[in-house]
This record gives sequence, C-alpha cells and structure tokens, in this order.
Amino acid sequence: MRIKSIEAKNFKSLVDFRIELTQFNCLIGLNGSGKSTVLQFIDFVSQLVRGDMKGWLNERKWNSSDLKSKLTKKTNIELDVFFEEDGKDIGHWYASYNPSKNRCTQERFELPSTSLEVKDGKIQIKGPAENYNTSSPIAFEYEGSILSAYKEELLPQPVREIKKVIKAVSSLELLSPDYLRQRTRGSSGSLGLGGQKLAAFLHDLGSEKRYELVHQLNTVYPQLQELGIKSLQSGWKQLEIVEGYKGQDQKDSGIFPRMTTEARHINDGMLRMIAILAELNSERRFLLFDEIENGINPELIQFVIESLTLTDKQVLVTTHSPMILNYISDDVAKAGVIYLYKTPDGWTKAIPFFSIPSMAEKLTVMGPGEVFVDTNLIELAHEIQSIDTEAR
Repeated sequence: MRIKSIEAKNFKSLVDFRIELTQFNCLIGLNGSGKSTVLQFIDFVSQLVRGDMKGWLNERKWNSSDLKSKLTKKTNIELDVFFEEDGKDIGHWYASYNPSKNRCTQERFELPSTSLEVKDGKIQIKGPAENYNTSSPIAFEYEGSILSAYKEELLPQPVREIKKVIKAVSSLELLSPDYLRQRTRGSSGSLGLGGQKLAAFLHDLGSEKRYELVHQLNTVYPQLQELGIKSLQSGWKQLEIVEGYKGQDQKDSGIFPRMTTEARHINDGMLRMIAILAELNSERRFLLFDEIENGINPELIQFVIESLTLTDKQVLVTTHSPMILNYISDDVAKAGVIYLYKTPDGWTKAIPFFSIPSMAEKLTVMGPGEVFVDTNLIELAHEIQSIDTEAR
C-alpha cells in the first residue's frame, strides 16, 4: 500500500492544493513556490497519526497559528489522503484539524467494506465483522488524529494498515552536517528533522544493516571499512568511521592501516550520504528530502539518485539542480517530476512538469535535465495559466 495523492486546504500557501504521487517524486520550481511547504505538510499529516502535535511544533519552533494559511479566513486545516495497492484505489482518509485544539475535530476513513468516522465527539466504526459496527463517545484526550490514541486492537485491519503507512513517513527536510555530527542517546526510530539522532539511529539499525550500508557506500567511498558507534557515558552514542588506506610501506603486503575518524571530523558530503542511505535501510516507507543535492559532490549525485529511484520506498525530493534530472529516465521524469508555482492569489499549485505541452515537446529531443536548463521558469507560469483557463 502507498499514498497515491494528497489534498490540502488552508495549510500555509496550500489553500486548495492537490498533488499526485508515484514511487519517485521530484519537486521543482522557483524559490518561494512552496516546495518546502509541501514537505512540511506531508510530515504534518504523518505527525497527526503519531500524536504529540505540541512536541512537533516545538521542534520546528512554530506556533499552532503558523500552520493556518494567511490567505483565507478559514480556521481549520483540511486534508484528504488517497491510497492505492497494486495500482488499484483502496480508499482515503479525510480530516479537519483545529490548530487551537491541536487535534482533528472531524475524520473519516472510507475503505472497502470498512469505514471509521469521528464527528461531534463520537467515533463510529462500520465493518464486515459484527464487533466493528459500533458507535461511542470519545472519553479521552488526544492530539492529532484519533489514530494516535485509539487502541490498535479495536481498529479494523484496513484502518491499521492506513495508520502504518502514514506513520512510516520520515522527513529529513532540515538535514544539516552540524546536526549529523551530534552525539545522541536514543533515536526512537527516527533520524530527526536535521539528522541529529544519526548515531543512535545507526546503532539501532544493528550490525548487519550497518554492514550492508558500508557495502553500499563502498561504491563511492572504497576506503570505508566500518561505521562504528562508540558508546559513551550515560548512554550517549557517537558516530565514527573506520577507513583503510594502502600506505607507501604496504604497496605489496595487502595490509591496510586503519584510521578512525570521529563524526566531528567527517566531511559534510559523507555525513549526508550516510544519512540518506541509512533511511533507505530503515523501516520507513515514505522519505522526504529537501534540496537533495546540498553538500554532495556532483560526481556522487548519480549514485544518490540511482539509490533513491531504485528503492521500493516512496521518495519525495526537492531540487534546484538540473543535474538531478539528468540521472533519471524519461519515464520516471514524466511520472514524477512536478512543477510547483504560485497563482496571482499566492496559492501553491502543482502540475506534472512534462505534461506541460512545451516541456513534453522538448523531452522528445532533450534529456529531462536539459529541458530544465532550457526553460525559463518565470515565463512558464504564463503557459500554465493559459492551460488553466482552457481547462475551465
């Protein structure tokens, strides 16, 4: 099961927004078009199911009022998430979130032969099994979605699957080398928005997955021998890498002297690569990366993009670099490259980049990256507006 599309109403610049999602998705657009906002919204949707909305807001240094769009007078934020499995639609989840209450005051899950609705302080469940035809008042406090607090065993199986998918979103939109170098105690299954839990996250992956991670990194860092996690006092964990170099005195001996480097001395690009591949080796199902090319040498971009496009996870990245598009096939580009733009009213909108007639025509003779380079994104807005006008 995966997320097919998401609709958002009244979240920052996402006033009336819809985005279709495939396996690998790449957002492009001018600065301020709303690329980061889309990542934030998807993480917000996932947090609703995890609960602790106040903690999520504090981590971002936001107030609840920062979520609501300033472009409308509406109070609640609405969302609709649609799901598919094996190419077939299997239902959706609608919710209306009240920022002042930090929870969804209305929710509706509509799935084959199963539904769950939250309305007027009551929860109603309907399903094929007799015990799932219930209606009762909600007698407990919670933040986010009802799924964050309702007993798992009382939920119909299709709703549990929806919960699992939404909860398995991981956002690294604030990924920073300074965060990645930090010592940390625990990860709770997450790298953290900026990657600040990397050391504990790698520790929790286990030695077998760390070995697989080293094997993947050897493609671009052949000298890397080990990702070490050093345990310090009071449970703190510190990342170290072990490298082997063939010195002048070992030319023919086959002996590689080992050099250990603490995280604070590891270069930025390697730290980012470790974090990205660590997420690909995690249990998460949907990964979000902002400006994926940041801090990574151009020579290594191809390896990163190939890793992201070949994974069985859903991936959403943003980029300003045509180089990213150079390393994806035409078919992947047609399905997953999405252009974001703002209307004259300030609303963020999304359109498949290569569904725009002039872009589709260029793609017949150019590669995806070359089309990006050859396009004036400011002028492109006029063509899109004419398409919108014809659609109406």
